[in-house]
Amino acid sequence: MSESSTAGLSKATLAAQALGRTDPVTKAVVPPLHLATTYLRDPDNAYSSGYVYGRPDNATVRDTEAVIAALEEAPAGALLFASGTAAATACFLALDPGDHLVAPAVMYWALRKWLLTEGKRRGLEVDFVETDRLDRLEAAVRPGRTKLVWLETPSNPLWTITDIAAGAGIAHRAGARLAVDSTCASPYHTRPLALGADIVMHSATKILNGHSDVIGGVLAGAKVDEFWQRLLTIRSGQGGIIGPFEAYLLQRGLKTLYVRAPAQARAAQDLAERLSRHPDVVRVLYPGLPQHPGHAVAARQMENGFGFMLSVQVRGGEAAAIGTAARVGLWKRATSLGGVESLIEHRASIEGPDTPCPPDLLRLSTGIESAEDLYRDLDQALRATHA
Repeated sequence: MSESSTAGLSKATLAAQALGRTDPVTKAVVPPLHLATTYLRDPDNAYSSGYVYGRPDNATVRDTEAVIAALEEAPAGALLFASGTAAATACFLALDPGDHLVAPAVMYWALRKWLLTEGKRRGLEVDFVETDRLDRLEAAVRPGRTKLVWLETPSNPLWTITDIAAGAGIAHRAGARLAVDSTCASPYHTRPLALGADIVMHSATKILNGHSDVIGGVLAGAKVDEFWQRLLTIRSGQGGIIGPFEAYLLQRGLKTLYVRAPAQARAAQDLAERLSRHPDVVRVLYPGLPQHPGHAVAARQMENGFGFMLSVQVRGGEAAAIGTAARVGLWKRATSLGGVESLIEHRASIEGPDTPCPPDLLRLSTGIESAEDLYRDLDQALRATHA
């Protein structure tokens, strides 16, 4: 498809057809996988193909980036990295020593740990605040000093919701950029750039790919500026680009995003409602529930449902939570999230003694299985634990 021919098409269509790209040589409906690491010079010593070497660039990576940029409505385009952490930390590495940034008090644990260790070693000053409390977010931002505000919404694993548009206003008034980790929303549910964010990040490992067989990350940008150029330089200089085979698989996974995401969100909503009435569940954390403290904001900024992630706090504390996870049959006891198979994890065991995650909490990633089957499996595990 040409750019003009894609105008007016739905995101589902753009994703399913990978923007309509085909192989111009063989006419195959599936674009080819480009594995080459080096490219021929022209006789005049130029590179008329636009490709020089595989570390900074690759045709398959470009194709997949174009699909994500279209789904995120990103004028600057998208940059694929070898992991979500590589994508996120590139934003922090693009800052200067001494720069101040604000991040959520509860966020993806590995990234929080990086900020507390490597980030501070590189001279970054970080304040962690409850970003859903806009008064606290505004109080933490220092006009002229804060260079980046990092939001994660819904945030892992408590599924806290932060108002992106309000956060963008706070950041921009202070002269800072706003970046949003939208991994657990995906472009199907939330469009951070349209709400005022400057950069949106995804761990593409999760629901963008959806099949638990790719590690990748992506940044999509609102404009090409000096900061965006620094991100390009960091990816090239540090060799952080995703591999072409992984990009190929990711493009394949993206084709079904708009089929998978609604099914997973419906299952999560159904499970959240039913588990909130379960006698062995103390609390369900899911923004689709009216009693969730971020429900009103989520209903305003999320589209087509509230995502595929929820957490439950189990009656009986940590031992009961671990015991419940041990007794499931259908749910898989594994880390990560967003795949077509449903996963269960005692998150505090992963994060360790300094975690803010409650010890009685189980994190649930709903897949595309029958919601009834998923509920029955959890129900029997909860009842067996408390028998």
